[in-house]
Amino acid sequence: MGTQLVASMNNLPVIKDSSSSLEAYISYAHSIPILSAEEEHELATRLYDNGDITAAQRLILPHLRFVIKIANNYAGYGLAIADLIQEGNIGLMKAVKRFDPSVGVRLVSFAVHWIKAEIHEFILKNWRIVKVATTKAQRKLFFKLRSQKKRLGWFKHEEVLDVAETLGVTPENVLEMESRLNSHDMAFDLSNDDDEDNAYQAPALTLASESPSPELLLEQSDNQQHNMQTLSLALQELDDRSRQIVTKRWLGETKSTLHELADEFGVSAERIRQIENNAFKKIKAHFTA
Repeated sequence: MGTQLVASMNNLPVIKDSSSSLEAYISYAHSIPILSAEEEHELATRLYDNGDITAAQRLILPHLRFVIKIANNYAGYGLAIADLIQEGNIGLMKAVKRFDPSVGVRLVSFAVHWIKAEIHEFILKNWRIVKVATTKAQRKLFFKLRSQKKRLGWFKHEEVLDVAETLGVTPENVLEMESRLNSHDMAFDLSNDDDEDNAYQAPALTLASESPSPELLLEQSDNQQHNMQTLSLALQELDDRSRQIVTKRWLGETKSTLHELADEFGVSAERIRQIENNAFKKIKAHFTA
C-alpha cells in the first residue's frame, strides 16, 4: 500500500524553487476544505480496513496546510521551505498509512510526530556538509539548544548546567553541540569569487601534501640509477656460474629454486647455496666500497 499511497500524491502541484510555484502550492493547499471529525473517521476506517487508496488521498489533501505550517517553523535553518514541505508531506503519508481510527484521536494530532520526524531528518542531513548530530543526545540538542539561548554569544557555565538539566543531557554534550552550531562549512579549495585576502583560510592551502617533493624524487632517482650501475658492475666481475645462479635465483621474472639450479649445474643444493652466499659477499663489497 505504501507505493500506491505515494502514487496517489502525484496529482498534487509540483513545488519548484520559484516563489510563484510555492505560492500556488500554498494557495492550493489552503483551498481544500478541512474534514469534519465524522468524515475523517469514515475515510480512515475505509483505509484501515480495506486499504482504500482513494480514501487515503482524501485524508492527505486537507492536511497539507498543516504540513506547511509545521515546515514554516523550521525556516530559520537556511534550507528551502519547499524542500521542508516536501519532506513533511512524506511524514504525513507515513502517518496516514499507520493511522488507526479506533484510537479516538484526530489525524492531525497523530501526524505531527511523523511530519516533524521527516523534517528533522532532512535538516540533519542537509544543514551542513559534515553531519552535525549523530547520537540521540546530539539530535535532541540540535533542535532545542537555540531555543534555550536567552542572549547572543556563548553560554555561561551556569547556563550550560541549566540547559543540560532541562534537556536531560550532560554539560559536555551541551558544549560540544554549541561548538558545532557555531561552526560553519568551508570549501576545501578557493573558488574564483573568493577574496584573495582570505586565501590562507582554504584547507587546500594549509594541509601538507603527502606527495614526495621534487628534490626527494630526484634524489631517489639518482640513488636508484647509482645502485643499478653498481649491481651491474658487480655482476660482471662474478664468474659465469655465480652470475647465472644469482640472476636466476633473484633477478629473473621466474625465480629458480636451489634444487632446480642443482640439477642444472650437476651439484648439490647446498653447493648452490654456498656459491650464492659467496656471490652476495662480493656484490655487497661493491656497495660498501
